[in-house]
Amino acid sequence: MTIARRTEDEDMQVNNAERLSASGTREALIRRLRDCLPADCVIENSESQRPYECDALTIYRDLPLAVVLPQNVQQVEDVLRICHTLDVPVVARGAGTGLCAGAMPHPEGVLLALGKLDRILEIDPLARTARVEPGVSNLSISEAAARHGLYYAPDPSSQVACSIGGNVSENSGGVHCLKYGLTVHNILAMNILTVAGEALAIGSLGLDSPGYDLMALFTGSEGLLGIVTEVTVRLLPAPEIARVVMAGFDSIDAAGNAVGAVIAAGIIPAGLEMMDRLAVRAAEDFAHAGYPRDAAAILLCEMDGTREEVAEHVDRVVQLFRELGATSLTVSADEHQRALLWKGRKSAFPAVGRIAPDYYCMDGTIPRGQVAYVLNEIYRLSKQYGLPVANVFHAGDGNLHPLILFDASDPEQVRQAESFGADILDLSVRVGGCLTGEHGVGVEKLRKMPSQFSPHELIQFEDIKYAFDPALNLNPGKGIPILKRCQEYRALPDRHRHD
Repeated sequence: MTIARRTEDEDMQVNNAERLSASGTREALIRRLRDCLPADCVIENSESQRPYECDALTIYRDLPLAVVLPQNVQQVEDVLRICHTLDVPVVARGAGTGLCAGAMPHPEGVLLALGKLDRILEIDPLARTARVEPGVSNLSISEAAARHGLYYAPDPSSQVACSIGGNVSENSGGVHCLKYGLTVHNILAMNILTVAGEALAIGSLGLDSPGYDLMALFTGSEGLLGIVTEVTVRLLPAPEIARVVMAGFDSIDAAGNAVGAVIAAGIIPAGLEMMDRLAVRAAEDFAHAGYPRDAAAILLCEMDGTREEVAEHVDRVVQLFRELGATSLTVSADEHQRALLWKGRKSAFPAVGRIAPDYYCMDGTIPRGQVAYVLNEIYRLSKQYGLPVANVFHAGDGNLHPLILFDASDPEQVRQAESFGADILDLSVRVGGCLTGEHGVGVEKLRKMPSQFSPHELIQFEDIKYAFDPALNLNPGKGIPILKRCQEYRALPDRHRHD
């Protein structure tokens, strides 16, 4: 890890005159932000801030003191130093496609929107790497690398819009994460700015780097530890061929059991996705992908690699699905049909949005062997709460995405949807899974953290946060519950506390 301190000690001193009152702080903040940023890169008008009041989880909203849109790393550094001097919270935001309210603004803070840092700085086909700024969209990396026969593997459903900085923040996955891993497995190095605006370079272009594994620590840290300003990602050779097997099943149990059977057979598909009847019908009406509308569930199983390898695996998977009771089987004949089958899956979220005023997308992870049991429990909860649910998820790695359908204009339905979602998270933990797979904790799952982690474990998380951000000003109120003011914290055995 290298550290660069670009300011002198006096630049880090607190300006007491500008901290006398909240109104004084706001005036000083806006004045100093306008001094270091172009006029159109500081938004203080509430109406103009509305597009930034939430991420894709729209049930949590707020407005900041100011929205800033820096155009380069130096401006990001300047913003952080100003906020650090004035003791003002900072919330980083990428493309706003997150689903846990992780980018919801702080009402007494600055929203740091990084969308203008959108340059692909370098593609090295020999090293198979790309250096990119945090505002670069996920898909654009693969598009730029395609001329070299390379691509970037993690592919969230929102990949056409979501930014690589946001992917790092949430450790995003996608359809192909079963075989190729999550974001943390596909990045090599990062440049980061601390809460005080100090530059850190972590990771390495080599196979390993000395010291603690800060890459793993920062990936998925939800903007709580630092601000990502550059990422070096790993690129992979485009496979010679890829084919999708789509299997329809007449029961959730049969489809769920088939998921585990594929992995048990020693086959690691590039992707193994599952959709239930409601999701299948919504996606088919939207994308016309050729899905069997009468199936209780479908599996999409993609194999990629050499032609010989793919042909062998396709034959084995088709035979396996037949033995497990598949009622329909389709194998993509060409690239056009393969893309169409995936279009239905990747369009499932907006497709479900056409059949209900609103939906609440959950994100728990469970052991593969529990898929059938958990889905049946979710249907039971659906009847209990009186809210429909569509299931579309990364079955191969057990990452659930139940879509709870409700009407956000009805406060009672909002409460019911939140309670339903909380029960799904409790269920995921109870069967040996966890609270989140790739969407993060944010605000959404904050109250559920004690259901998986003990007070001692949460305090360890807090200690890590405190080590990087002693004033707790980076994305405060997200990711981990801060226990030091809580009764349960005070009741713990003696320990060093930060009070």
